[in-house]
Parts: sequence; structure tokens; C-alpha cells
Amino acid sequence: MTTNKVPLLLTSSVIAHDTGVALKDTAARIHLALESVSQWLKIDPKLEIVLCDGSSYDFSSIVVEKFPSAQIECLNFENNQNLVKKFGRGYGEGEIVRYALRHSQFIDRAGCFAKCTSKLWVDNYLECLKSWNGELLCKGVFLNVFSAFKNTVFAYIDTRFYIISCSVYKKYFENAHLHIQGEQGKSLEDCFHDIFIENNIQHSLFNVATVINGVGGGTGKYYKNSTHRKIKEKLRIKLVKLNSSFTNLFAENEK
Repeated sequence: MTTNKVPLLLTSSVIAHDTGVALKDTAARIHLALESVSQWLKIDPKLEIVLCDGSSYDFSSIVVEKFPSAQIECLNFENNQNLVKKFGRGYGEGEIVRYALRHSQFIDRAGCFAKCTSKLWVDNYLECLKSWNGELLCKGVFLNVFSAFKNTVFAYIDTRFYIISCSVYKKYFENAHLHIQGEQGKSLEDCFHDIFIENNIQHSLFNVATVINGVGGGTGKYYKNSTHRKIKEKLRIKLVKLNSSFTNLFAENEK
């Protein structure tokens, strides 16, 4: 399957309604979102991109200027600011994805999408896409993998990047953000994990270690993907897959 069969949804909020994030400067957030678009187009120049902003910022004119030959659909609306302030950016992201599914022509036509937080990109996206099963691919985060004295724990789902069909998203994850409980420490990542377990979802975790680059909105800093870290993450997945408790969670190998 080629990448242009799966449109990319970049979730953006140029105005940071979540006051807990480190990166609040609007101009910087616009610049970093556009940097992400540029990097994604280097990965696949034919990629259909949906840039959806939850703070009513319209990227249309600047996108046409900077990427005149690219296939980019710009959407914008206003998140519920009070609820984003209360529950965090994960709540806002849930609203953005829901809006995009209802208004994007690219996503409606494809029936699926790859979602990535704006300001980020995935260097090995093409490799990740090879195991696309038409339903769901995401990254599971496991703890204690290298510990000889503790059991490995499936802790949460990394919601920065995943690939999913519209039907699976609507069936299982569309309302995940409504169950965030910030005061109890329950994040969007935890909500995705709970849904994953409660519905016994299998064969849906990436077989490869995702190499995510860019700037984290929460920290305001670029990620560091050293060679050592990449090797460690590859080994982590291999070890988890050898554990009979988790083997069936991973996607089947590319056919």
C-alpha cells in the first residue's frame, strides 16, 4: 500500500488553551506546525495532509504560499476552551480528531487516516505503514522490559501517532477524551489503553519502533533520537513480543 492511500491528520492548536504546556508562543507554534508539514512532505511528497487547528487558526493562505504543489486540506474550529483548560491538551486533541472526521474530504474518501500531533513527524513512517492492516496500528508503551526482577507491564498507548480506520476510531476511540480524569492522573493515553484492553483488541501494535521527531508541545524541546536510543527501542519491542502475554497484541508481519 502506498502512503497516499492513507491521509495524514495533523492535530494543531496554534493558541495553547492548555496552560500547562511549556510552548505557548503562537508564532513559534505556527512555525513548528509548518516545519512538521515540510518534514512529512520530504517523507512522502504525494502524501495527503489534513491540517486541523482547534484554536480557529486558518493555515490555508500560508500553506498555499509555502507548499503550492502539495495536497493539503486546512480545517479549523474552536475547541471548548474551558474543558481543554480543565482536562488538558488530550481533551482538545480528541475534539480535533472528531471534527476532522466529520469535515475532511480526504479522510472521508480514504476511510482511514494516520494521526500525528502537529510539530512532530515520524522518520520511519513508510516502514510503519508496511504492517497496515486496514484497522488499527499504534504504539504500546511497556515498562520494566529490561528488569530481571519485575514483570513487564503494558502501561499505555502513545497517542502522538497512530494509523486507524474511521470505523474503528468511531467504534472505540471517538469518546476516549471524555473519560480523561486529570486530577486522578488519567490521561488520553490511559483512556486509549483501557479501551484497548476492555475490547480485547489484538494484532494492532506496531512491529517497529516508531522514530518520532520534532518538538513536544508539553516540553517545548526537540526530541533526541540517538543511535543508542533507537537500538534500545528496537530491542524493547523484540523482548516484549517474545513474552507470550503480549505476542498477540502486535500486528502480523507484512504480507
